[in-house]
Amino acid sequence: MSFDVDIHTHVRSERRSFELRVRFKTCARRTVIFGPSGAGKSLTLQAIAGLLSPDRGRIMFGDDVVFDHEARIDVPARKRRFGYLFQDYALFPRLNVVQNIAFGLQGGLRNPSKHVDGEAVERWLRAFELVEVASQRPSELSGGQRQRTALARALVHSPRALLLDEPFSALDPELRERMRAELDELLQRIDIPVVMITHDPQDIEWFGDEALYLRDGVIADRPAVARTASTRLKVV
Repeated sequence: MSFDVDIHTHVRSERRSFELRVRFKTCARRTVIFGPSGAGKSLTLQAIAGLLSPDRGRIMFGDDVVFDHEARIDVPARKRRFGYLFQDYALFPRLNVVQNIAFGLQGGLRNPSKHVDGEAVERWLRAFELVEVASQRPSELSGGQRQRTALARALVHSPRALLLDEPFSALDPELRERMRAELDELLQRIDIPVVMITHDPQDIEWFGDEALYLRDGVIADRPAVARTASTRLKVV
């Protein structure tokens, strides 16, 4: 299943005016969009997810048009059925692990019960080894447990693609390496398209079946790359 993105949007604030002109098509199972801070990576991912409406352009997933400015198509984020992992995980601090995961199944704003029953929630609790901490709140979890809880919430509604916003940036170096390996194993099992944004070359090495370099709001020529012993791409 491919992503076909051709968007243009202008973002203004008191301190900055930024123009995003992104155009790419990828059929890769894992696509990494990388580049420096402020390049427009998060804006691009938000537009794909439906959290941002570009000024112009079109976004397709396979044959499904999820955004087309001229045709006045802008499918709401929930109906696009993409799982989204926020950079800071965006867990609800007053909800326990089960409630945070179950929130991904809800259409409204009411908090799930503290004792949610459901096959999908139980599946991801077991898959991510969160059963023992199911009743704990985010502040009581380790960094890895918080990330796994956020991933479970993104996957619990069986999304057709997964969007990852700097998934390892909040972790210390040792945990970051372990969570890369865990995510790699998970992605092999769930087998859905993934788009990840990052500024870390190691993420490209692990997950970059296709790597797109974003600089100053546009897809640019990639920096030179070399092959590691494992044949994965590495930016040099």
